[in-house]
Amino acid sequence: MTSAGPQPRTFHGRRKGKALRPGQARLLDTLLPQLAIDVARPLADPKLLFPRPVRAVRLEIGFGGGEHLVAEAARHPGLGFLGCEPFVNGLAKTLHLIEASGLANVRLHPGEVGPLIDALPQACLCEVDLLYPDPWPKRRQRKRRLVSDAMLGRLARVMEPGAELRFATDIDDYAGWTLARILRSPDFEWAAQRASDWLLPWPGWTGTRYEAKAKGEGRAAVYLTFRRR
Repeated sequence: MTSAGPQPRTFHGRRKGKALRPGQARLLDTLLPQLAIDVARPLADPKLLFPRPVRAVRLEIGFGGGEHLVAEAARHPGLGFLGCEPFVNGLAKTLHLIEASGLANVRLHPGEVGPLIDALPQACLCEVDLLYPDPWPKRRQRKRRLVSDAMLGRLARVMEPGAELRFATDIDDYAGWTLARILRSPDFEWAAQRASDWLLPWPGWTGTRYEAKAKGEGRAAVYLTFRRR
């Protein structure tokens, strides 16, 4: 079951970036309405968003150009993947990848993650990926960071017991910020057992364009795995 989706090229997110190419504009007008999730009403069972049965559902928050989201969906055809991204250029790139690969197990929310989380039922996600979120580096901006005590509580509601929250960043301050909030959270535990658990990416990892840019500028990333209690 899929929603009728938004009207052509009407978005809740910010529209920043380069002008769209004709092919990208076409996908926003034609493919996105087929894949868009209707968050205006509660989703009784997100597994029903997909045309074929899936055994579990994952969420990627802020998928950027879609490299990781699409690669994971291709690697795990038996899972359903939800992705949210407020930037139109990232949506357009991701739609191109989805069309090229012929994937049927991806659904998208073209906006911020909050409305999607609120529409999901309790304990419906087996994994959440939050990869290289905006660090909002200035002190006065940090209240805008996605990782917060309140957001962790909202994510906990929709994650099943034992589900993983995977977080990657190349900003040391944001890594420390996130760990501090996880360690005081009643809902999550840090799964690391040794240093290599956060210095190396996850098995089968597909890097993102942002990660490649960070490495090119000499910044190392950390890969943190948290588990829903």
